[in-house]
Amino acid sequence: MNDESLANRTTLLPDRHPVKDFFICDIVDAAPKGDMAGLEHPVFSLSTKPDKRLRRYEHNGNWIEIRPGSDGLATVFDRDILVFCISQLIAGMNEGREVAQAVRFQGVELLTATNRMTTGRGYDLLKGALERLAGTRISTNIMTGDKEITKGFGLIESFEIVRETRDGRMQEIEVKLSDWVFEAVKAKEVLTLHRDYFRLRKPIERRLYELARKHCGRKQEWRIGLELLKKKCGSTSKLWEFKRLIRKVVEDDERSDHMPDYSVRLEEGANGHDLVVFRSRGTVPSANEPSNDAVGPLQPDTYHAARLEAPGWDVYELERTWRDWMAMSDAPPPKRPDAAFVGFCKKWYTRRSRP
Repeated sequence: MNDESLANRTTLLPDRHPVKDFFICDIVDAAPKGDMAGLEHPVFSLSTKPDKRLRRYEHNGNWIEIRPGSDGLATVFDRDILVFCISQLIAGMNEGREVAQAVRFQGVELLTATNRMTTGRGYDLLKGALERLAGTRISTNIMTGDKEITKGFGLIESFEIVRETRDGRMQEIEVKLSDWVFEAVKAKEVLTLHRDYFRLRKPIERRLYELARKHCGRKQEWRIGLELLKKKCGSTSKLWEFKRLIRKVVEDDERSDHMPDYSVRLEEGANGHDLVVFRSRGTVPSANEPSNDAVGPLQPDTYHAARLEAPGWDVYELERTWRDWMAMSDAPPPKRPDAAFVGFCKKWYTRRSRP
């Protein structure tokens, strides 16, 4: 075995079920339509041990509070279940089928799609993940789709193991998604994940990829200060310890290029503060993520119409947000971009003017 093969074996989990496909990103991690605050606050724990701490994150007027259940907070690896469920719903919607809030599937299908073990141990871990997802409760003022959910809810509303064999292997599972998640699914607020996301061994690597996928997208580069990155990751480590964790990821990536879609590097900024730099590898599927300049320039009269629909708002800032949202969405560019932008401004103003 050569050095390159050894490096890739040690930095990524083995590909247990080789297939050529992409999966749709967990909707909690996708940008909420219009303000893209969903990824500003981490929901899933990075700990590999039961995490029973109450968490609250605030940013730009949005807040989210995460309460653990008796088994602790849902982890970044538990997110796989949401990724799988949402990928099934989006696939159905793209085929013109009616989708429901409850998703039923074979246990082996999920384990295979998310690169998990299909042994009895794999089914035990899956059951634990379902319990943590159902037990973790969320309260937030972040909007998804055209609705603002202000009540508390679980990451999943409920789950049911429909049939289980004597050796503990689940045959059928039904997961009912929360209203918050399902509303976002119907609005197609989704991103596409590289399949190697499921091969990343470390929780911090998964979170770094998610943030790069959201903020960098198909742009050439995204830079962020180390302290802000720590906040976005939801890390409870001291800053020096967090830097050590990031440096290890960087060293592994420099050696093996194991991080999917984006390289990650650590640099010193002009003010002496540490910067983490993500650079696109050019592998994000362009068919599913148009450039934020895909619609071209807007007509001058469009800005006047936008001001009428969103009085008091900076229409150029709204345009940047609109273009960023299109860059994150799997939806094709609008055929009438000027009308689409004015409609976006109207919805933006209406939703933020609610009592």
